[in-house]
Amino acid sequence: MTPLRLKLPDGRVLASRGRTLIMGILNVTPDSFSDGGLFAARDAAIAQAERMAEEGADIIDIGGESTRPGHERVTEDDEKHRVLPVLEALAKRLTLPLSIDTQKAAVAQAALAAGASIVNDVWGLQGDAGMAAIAGPAAGAVVMHNRQAPDAAIDIVAEVKAYLARSLAIAESVGLTRERVLIDPGIGFGKTQSQNLQLIARLSELHELGAPILVGLSRKSFLGRILAEDVPTARLYGTIAANVVAARAGASVVRVHDVKAHREALAVAEAIDAAG
Repeated sequence: MTPLRLKLPDGRVLASRGRTLIMGILNVTPDSFSDGGLFAARDAAIAQAERMAEEGADIIDIGGESTRPGHERVTEDDEKHRVLPVLEALAKRLTLPLSIDTQKAAVAQAALAAGASIVNDVWGLQGDAGMAAIAGPAAGAVVMHNRQAPDAAIDIVAEVKAYLARSLAIAESVGLTRERVLIDPGIGFGKTQSQNLQLIARLSELHELGAPILVGLSRKSFLGRILAEDVPTARLYGTIAANVVAARAGASVVRVHDVKAHREALAVAEAIDAAG
């Protein structure tokens, strides 16, 4: 495992210290694939974030635009309207770091000013041309591999490594050292069923890039195809299984909807590994 060490704006340090950290997902969108807009309202979102913090989340990741297949893009103003009131409130109530899940530099900039300390970009600083400059002063960043459409003919692991190497080079050019940048293979984004599974099975190969790894596969449709389960919330056990595999392969962070279940599952897995 490549250790994570993020120095936060208030001087605290978020470090993995040999265990897998948990990033709790907070979707403040009306069209989230996983919860159908359950936390789109400000008060509901705040309550959910506080619940995840109590359950053991290490980071809260707040997103105001769905990235599910076929999603509708929203304007910068609409996205800010969704995330900023929640971010501002949580920055006053919680001590754990807040992340902004956005592909827009202007939204990232506003979110950092409102209290976020991590920028989570699904295009790995290679989408919006202004994102790198905005993310540079942040405590940390998540750079994810993405592609517009699947291509079954490619070597997906080789492509992901090359893409993320470019993202890391961009990050370093704006002052984000590798220990402050999480690399995300982008499970479920522009990949076939087989490619999603290959990336999890070969996750340890990403350590060659020298950066901590984040895995985001919670409730995704590739799990639904294995489980023959169309309802995202019913994919919990499959999600836990995949995340434990990822953690044992050296993932520094897992991004999940169900914090308590993952905290308990990872604690057991880590205790077994320590005993061995």
